[in-house]
Amino acid sequence: MNNVKYLLFASLFLTFVSLSSCTSKETKKSKLPNIIFILADDMGYGDINALNSESKIKTPNLDKLVDDGMTFTDAHSGSAVCSPTRYGVLTGRYAWRTKLQKGVLWVWDDPLIKKDRLTIGKYLQQHGYSTAAIGKWHLGWDWPTTDNTKISDVVKYGAIANKERNEFAKKIDYSKEIKNGPVTRGFDYYFGVAVPNFPPYCFIENNRTVGIPTEPKPKNMYGVPGIMLPGWDLTQLMPTFTKKAVEYIKTNSDNNKFGKKKDAPFFIYLALTAPHTPIAPSKRFQGKSGIGPYGDFIMEVDWTVGQIVKALKESGQDKNTLIIFTSDNGCPRRDGKNMGGALNSILKTGHNPSYIFKGIKSDDWEGGHHVPFIAKWPAKIKPGTKCDDLICLTDFYATAAAIVGGKVPANAAEDSYNMLPAFLVGNMNNPIREVIIHHSIDGSFAVRRGKWKLILAQGSGGWSLSNKKAASENMPLIQLYDVENDIEETTNVYKDHPDVVTELVAVLEKYVKNGRSTPGKHQKNDVHPDIWKNFSKDQLEALIK
Repeated sequence: MNNVKYLLFASLFLTFVSLSSCTSKETKKSKLPNIIFILADDMGYGDINALNSESKIKTPNLDKLVDDGMTFTDAHSGSAVCSPTRYGVLTGRYAWRTKLQKGVLWVWDDPLIKKDRLTIGKYLQQHGYSTAAIGKWHLGWDWPTTDNTKISDVVKYGAIANKERNEFAKKIDYSKEIKNGPVTRGFDYYFGVAVPNFPPYCFIENNRTVGIPTEPKPKNMYGVPGIMLPGWDLTQLMPTFTKKAVEYIKTNSDNNKFGKKKDAPFFIYLALTAPHTPIAPSKRFQGKSGIGPYGDFIMEVDWTVGQIVKALKESGQDKNTLIIFTSDNGCPRRDGKNMGGALNSILKTGHNPSYIFKGIKSDDWEGGHHVPFIAKWPAKIKPGTKCDDLICLTDFYATAAAIVGGKVPANAAEDSYNMLPAFLVGNMNNPIREVIIHHSIDGSFAVRRGKWKLILAQGSGGWSLSNKKAASENMPLIQLYDVENDIEETTNVYKDHPDVVTELVAVLEKYVKNGRSTPGKHQKNDVHPDIWKNFSKDQLEALIK
C-alpha cells in the first residue's frame, strides 16, 4: 500500500513539475515583445515636426511616437543610399564588406544577402518568432528566365546598363517562382515590391508576382521602363502596405495566409516606399500639406505610423511591442513635381528635410546619413526621453538578439552593437559604440569617433558635390570636422589636427582588415574594400609624410 501511495505521489509530483516547466516556458515565451521595425525611404531628420520646430509638415502620429518613446539624436544609416542600408539592417553588417562597393542594386540584380548569412529574421525565427517583411525589398532576387541565365551573367553587379537589362527582361517568366528573395532570408511571409520605380510594376507575395504583368509601363508613368500589371497605380502602394501590416498585427491563428504561429511573438520589417520617388501620395493626402506632393507624402508616412499604433492598441498588443521608426538614409530634397522633382527643389517652400545638416542623400556629409530614430516600448522605455549616444541602423540586430536573450554567432552581425541598455536607462556612461563608418554613393569612406569625423573624399562623395567639381575647385581630399561643435560641417580642421587624422585612418584600416568592428573573431570580407580609391600614389605619399 505504501508503495502505491509513493508511486501515486511521485507521479503527481512529476506531473506538477512538468506543468510548471511548461508554464514557465510559455510565460517566458509570452513575455517576448513583438518587434516592428518601420523603415521610411529617403526621409530626413527635419521632416518630423517634433524634431524640427521649423518643419512645414504636420506629423501628429510621429510626434506622439516621440512623446511616448525615446528619440536618438545621433543615429545614422549604414550607408547614404538604399540597398546597402537595408543589407545592414537585416544582417548587422556593413554592406561595403560585400560585392556592392558603391551605388545600389539595379533592375533584376541577384540577391545581395548570401544564403548562409544569418539575418535578423532567421535569428528571430530560431527564437520562436513569426516574421514578416512588408514593402520595398531592393536586395535582389533570382528571377526565373527561359534560359536559366541571371543578370549577373550579362552585366556587372549594380551597373545601370539599361540596354542589357532591357534585353534580359524579355526572358523573365512571371508564371514561375522568384527564388532567393525575402522568404529565403528569414521571413515567413512577404508582400511588397522590388523597388517602386523599377519593373516589374506589380506586387509580389512570398515568391510569386500577384498577377502576371503584361503591359509596358506608359512613358508618362514615373520609373524605369519595363513591364507592369494592367491598371497599376503608384498611389496605392502605401495604403496597401499599411493595410497588410495592420492585418498581420491583428491575425492570431495557425495556418493563415501569413504563416503566423498562434500566440507567437512577431517581427515585422515594414519597409515603406515613401517619401522616395515616385512621390505618389494617395488621393486622401493630395494637397493636404500645403507645400506640395513631398509634404503630402510625408503626411501619408505619418498616417501609416498612426495606423500601426492603432492596430496594436485595438488588438491589446501595444504595451509589449517595440516599435522602431527610422529612415534608410537622408533626403534628396525633391519637391515631388511629376512624382520626382529636382534635387533640393523642396527648399523653395521653406521646408528643409535635412534639418541643419549639410548635404543630402548619397553624401558622406551628415545630410546623407543622419536620420530620425524613435523607439517606443511602453513596457520598457520611459516616454518622452532622449538618447544622445552614437548609433547605427546595423545596431538593430544585436539589440533584438539581446531582447530575446540569445547569443550572436561570431560570423553574424559583425558591425552591430546592443542598444537595449540605452532603451532601458537612456544615455549610457559607456557609449553604445565609439565608431561608425560612413559610406557614400560613390564608395567614399568617412569615419566618426566621438566628436571627430574624417571624410576621405573631395566633396561629399555623393550628389551634393561631385568629385569632379570638387577637384576643379581645388578642395582638399581630407576633411576633418568637430561635429560636436560644428554639426553643420562648415570648418575643415584637418591641418590643425594631423594626429586625429592618423588615428581615425588607423581605426578605419583596422575595421576593414578585421572583417568586423565589434569585438570577436576576425571575419573575412566578401570583397576587400579600397578605402583609398580617391587618392593617387603621390597624394598618398604626401599624406604619409
